[in-house]
Amino acid sequence: MKEVLAELRTHLAQVRDLAQASSVLGWDRETNMPPGGAAARARQLGTLSTMAHRLFVSDQVGEWLEQLVPYEAELGFASDEGSLIRVTRREYQKQRRVPSELVGQMARAASLGHQAWVRARQESDFGLFQPNLEELVALRLQWARCFDYEESLYDPMLDNFEPGLTAAQVRRVFDEYRPALVRLVSAISDPAVQQRVDTGCLQGDFDPAAQWELGLEALRTIGFDFNRGRQDRSAHPFTTSFSCDDVRITTRFDPGNLASGLFSSIHEGGHALYELGVSPTLDDTLLGNGASMVAHESQSRLFENVIGRSRPFWRFFYPALQARFPQFKSVDLETFYRAINRVTPSLIRVEADEVTYGLHIVLRFELEQALVDGTLVVADLPEAWNAKMEAYLGIRPPNDALGVLQDVHWSGGMMGYFPEYLLGSMLSVQLYNQARQEIPDLESQIETGRLDGLVAWLREKIHRHGSKFTLGELTDQVLGTPLSPQPYLAYLHERYGEIYRL
Repeated sequence: MKEVLAELRTHLAQVRDLAQASSVLGWDRETNMPPGGAAARARQLGTLSTMAHRLFVSDQVGEWLEQLVPYEAELGFASDEGSLIRVTRREYQKQRRVPSELVGQMARAASLGHQAWVRARQESDFGLFQPNLEELVALRLQWARCFDYEESLYDPMLDNFEPGLTAAQVRRVFDEYRPALVRLVSAISDPAVQQRVDTGCLQGDFDPAAQWELGLEALRTIGFDFNRGRQDRSAHPFTTSFSCDDVRITTRFDPGNLASGLFSSIHEGGHALYELGVSPTLDDTLLGNGASMVAHESQSRLFENVIGRSRPFWRFFYPALQARFPQFKSVDLETFYRAINRVTPSLIRVEADEVTYGLHIVLRFELEQALVDGTLVVADLPEAWNAKMEAYLGIRPPNDALGVLQDVHWSGGMMGYFPEYLLGSMLSVQLYNQARQEIPDLESQIETGRLDGLVAWLREKIHRHGSKFTLGELTDQVLGTPLSPQPYLAYLHERYGEIYRL
């Protein structure tokens, strides 16, 4: 059995090498590639994706997995080897349903779609992206029909990022969360309450070069290892991993908005810490990345918001900001803290405050379901987007760039991803609450810039396991309780109730 397992691991390492080579090409496409390279890059990514898929779903892999059934039980559920067999079998059974040619076609369409989206966003013209998105949606629906899901074709799309998650489950959580959120947004939106937070200090002209240096300093503070990672610029911030020793993040800067680039860097830094913390013994297997997108987003949102917008963090980090931007030397810490936590409806999801952020996610969740069930066609997406923005947030995007074209996800065919952002935000608070119980002086550590205790806790509880466990298995082990919106709602009421004196 050990020999069979060794053969399987060698084979899977080749699959992973092809996937990571695709990631390198994808990273280059978004950071360095000239626009003229789009067609060739699409072909290259399509070829690699097809090869990796064919290699993975080969009959030989199925034979090895069948031989390893008794050995899996012997190894134990939590072991690296037992988990590798279990997770590989689950993914193998899923991927066997999808033709390799379709996988390659989707990869090619996603690469071309990304370039079309970049141009459309620059010119604020959805029409430049519409044909690509129509193809991407059609291909994703074709892919979804490869699976047996009784309720909705949206379910396999969710499962692709969060194994076992269904639209019905998301709706139940969101339905429990939305009413309390709407009440909180309503209370804070009162004009008299809005005046309790002054954001004047965040308005100005902030040198992108100084923002870049500040972002690097923030990444060093949270524990990002620049010997095993780097930061670059892209149209939309993202994180990608080529191995546990090579993790790349990107960010973007707005000269008129100091918070945008800084918190994007911290957000992506949270993702990167997860990938950098995966056990090296899992690196050449299917287990070598984070458990799921909810687990991943819990890390990024934890560092971006729960910590990155907290008083303890800024008691330490504010002098670094004042050194880069001297105008803040006349702004007291409390004024700055309240400014970066201002709650007000905004057009851009990645720049939204914690309270209204959830409405951005609900909007996208509902639009994706409508595209999947056919009640909305791609041509009508901009108007549907604008109408929901007006209904949910009381504002209407003035153009496509600030509306339907703001997110990169659909250009890569990534339907079913958005709900994980909000679910991850919920989980981030549960994890932080648990960490505070197990590290009693956690906040005093953060106040002195020592985040290594928290990072070590996360590595022990979450990061090192890679994708050995599902989200439910992780939360059972770490929290002893399932994911719930209630701790997150309590956190929002506590933080923002205090800020706005509700």
